[in-house]
Amino acid sequence: IGDTYILDARKKLGSGAFGEIFGGKNIKINKDVAIKLELNHTEHPQLFYECKIYMVLQGGVGIPKLYWCGGQGNYNILIIERLGHSLEDLFNECERKFSLQTTLMLEEQMISRIEFFHSRNFIHRDIKPDNFLMGKGKTKNQVYIIDYGLSKRYYDPRTGLHIPYKDGKSLTGTARYASINTHLGIQQSRRDDIESLGYIMVYFMNGKLPWQGIKAKNTEEKYKKIKKKKISISLEELCEGLPEDFITFIQYARDLEFEEKPDYVYLGNLIKKMSEENQLIFDYNELYWLAKKEEIDEEKKESDGEKETDKINEKENDKNSEKGNDKINEKENDKINKKENDKNNEIENENNNEIENENNNEKENSRNNEIENKNNKNKETNKNKEEEYEKNKEKVNDNNNNKNNENDKVQNKI
Repeated sequence: IGDTYILDARKKLGSGAFGEIFGGKNIKINKDVAIKLELNHTEHPQLFYECKIYMVLQGGVGIPKLYWCGGQGNYNILIIERLGHSLEDLFNECERKFSLQTTLMLEEQMISRIEFFHSRNFIHRDIKPDNFLMGKGKTKNQVYIIDYGLSKRYYDPRTGLHIPYKDGKSLTGTARYASINTHLGIQQSRRDDIESLGYIMVYFMNGKLPWQGIKAKNTEEKYKKIKKKKISISLEELCEGLPEDFITFIQYARDLEFEEKPDYVYLGNLIKKMSEENQLIFDYNELYWLAKKEEIDEEKKESDGEKETDKINEKENDKNSEKGNDKINEKENDKINKKENDKNNEIENENNNEIENENNNEKENSRNNEIENKNNKNKETNKNKEEEYEKNKEKVNDNNNNKNNENDKVQNKI
């Protein structure tokens, strides 16, 4: 990418409805980076919009550094700081259950990330463990928030206006962690991000949420069943066996008004209160251990692979040394050629498997695009209302400007 960055297609870090993320490197300073790609002929591109949000958030604690954004070839490209593993990956590594201490330490940082996000006049709208990553190196104990493609400005500082209350909206985000109001089709605001954090706490402690694994014929039916389960289950049942303040946290989020600012200090104090009541000490080396454990596992796999390769090479060298300088006869040449042909056939089979996997990925992406198109149609129906809202806002501003001009004329006459 240009003469500065190189993408490693073997290091795929993740994918979603809006693109794929790969590992890469700044070859000038030998620094690892994360590279997000999006086809530039996508019907509803998101990457440049996400880049603008990154620019607004730069400098915040737990916000990845933005290195470059632009287009090249058939792709829109976003290059950001390379981070560690997601909380979802670490959760799976820990057999899908965190201790109360780990859960509260993570929650404390996630509240701070959401508070900063909101302070820049944006809501995230897709709060889930996959979108929180641990740092690397000096920031190994720090939680980062990523993936701003679905984020939305909820407050316009120029006009001082909050986005208007609306209903009939399609579900935006991940159904598992979405608020009840989001399921009901109500325009999202700050309160919905907070409610999602509450569900993540329960998820980390119990290993799953009651509405997971629901079977349905299609996505629409599944969303309806999840909504029904969230509404019908009591918070006492949802948080059974957990500290009472888990209930307090989620109930507080549900009681917030549409435009109301969450009390982030109060939520943070709830976390501290639970830690004190359970005599827990926040040792952030525990979080480092989580990230380090998976890194060690990966390094072990790579090391085992290298050892196996060394053994094979040693065997080959032993065979060659036994043969010495004797001439290789025709039979031996035939054996070598046969091995080469077998290797070529293996490589060809591997390539065929990769092509088949790519085809499967394309099918999966097409399904995701169908879902995205449905959501986009719903967004179009609300677009006219939003434009009308903006026009009325401009009329008010124009009227104010005209009045000011008239006042200026009168003042000049005087």
